[in-house]
Amino acid sequence: MLENELIKRHQPRYNIRLKDDKTYPYIKIDWAEDYPKVTIVRRMARDGRYFGPYTSAYNVRLTLEALHHIFPYLTCNRDITGRTTNACLYFPIGRCNGPCIGAVNRDEYRAMVQGLADFLSGNTEPALTTLRGQMTDAAENWYFERAARLRDQIKAAEQLVERQKVVSGQQQDEDLIAFAPDQRRHLRAVFFVRHGKLIGRESFVLEARKATKPMQFSARS
Repeated sequence: MLENELIKRHQPRYNIRLKDDKTYPYIKIDWAEDYPKVTIVRRMARDGRYFGPYTSAYNVRLTLEALHHIFPYLTCNRDITGRTTNACLYFPIGRCNGPCIGAVNRDEYRAMVQGLADFLSGNTEPALTTLRGQMTDAAENWYFERAARLRDQIKAAEQLVERQKVVSGQQQDEDLIAFAPDQRRHLRAVFFVRHGKLIGRESFVLEARKATKPMQFSARS
């Protein structure tokens, strides 16, 4: 991941191993469409919002499979008019919220996909708060089947959040810097934490000119 980021940032002139970002998958949300689709792509363009890169296409598919239970986005190629007579199988099993038959309108569908985008960005709490509010409204208006589906989606979302590795209980953005010098070299590492989760790191070694006393500490910015 770090190599991919550095190559894109610095664009090295001599790149004999021909490394680039074409092998890394991204999750794409195409906001140009009235009913945005969620797909896996290998290259980025200026036609939507992208999340990634991810190191494993298999893990990306597993992630989307889990999120599809929480945010039932479209997976078909139908023209969405809201007047289709019959929905596909995904609607009765809760894997699609049925915009093709008018079960939800355009704004409701896009709000659901925005929740997915927030979740992929690591900002999970607003998405969970939105789902809880929708569940409460549905229950108060006696739409108990909808409330039950939202309850199950919230439970699945909370389980996904619990499985994520959180390095900060305060859910804040931090840059952690660590130093480990000895008589010959200095090891320095920077860890990037966003929303309490470790998203990347950089480390490098510097040759020491003089003997120094070993020490270890970390600083937050």
